[in-house]
Amino acid sequence: MGKGRLEGFTDGVVAIVITIMVLELKLPPSPDVAGVLGIMPNFLIYALSFAFIGSFWNNHHHLLQATRQINGTVLWANLFLLFWLSLIPFVIRWIGEAGISPLPIAAYGLVLLLSAGGYAWLERSIIAVDPSNSVLARAIGADWKGWLSLFAYFAAIPLALVSPWLSVALYTGVAIVWLIPDRRIEAALSIDATK
Repeated sequence: MGKGRLEGFTDGVVAIVITIMVLELKLPPSPDVAGVLGIMPNFLIYALSFAFIGSFWNNHHHLLQATRQINGTVLWANLFLLFWLSLIPFVIRWIGEAGISPLPIAAYGLVLLLSAGGYAWLERSIIAVDPSNSVLARAIGADWKGWLSLFAYFAAIPLALVSPWLSVALYTGVAIVWLIPDRRIEAALSIDATK
């Protein structure tokens, strides 16, 4: 089974999710600095969410660049990832209406946790369908960034019930870690091409 339709579908869903997110941003209630400052928490959650979705999309692109074969399990893993990514606009709207408060921030963490879990399932499914693709398996390796992200999201969910701002700080830390380009797959493909 080819991967072209999977890539195209994923790109389309990600584009729609980003569009919905930006449409959910509210205008400042007044045309002055106080009005802009009033919407700043919502804008920062939007920017954080954009960084997360951009990181998932970027890494998804690299993952599929190294993928030679897919199957039904890969398609379901990809749909699982996209389902959770599609809920990001919902939780940021909830945060926009309720503010930085415990339950919406915990829900945001749950959506991020399950998105990251979906991505990990997708990676493992792609490796399982083509075990001879040692380049991809070697590139992913121990995946310390992925495990660190899952742990941080898992810890931030109950922490949100105590201190929502500490959870937001953890989410921001994960986003910063992923903004540093992950060149494992590119490097493995380059090495494989020189053989």
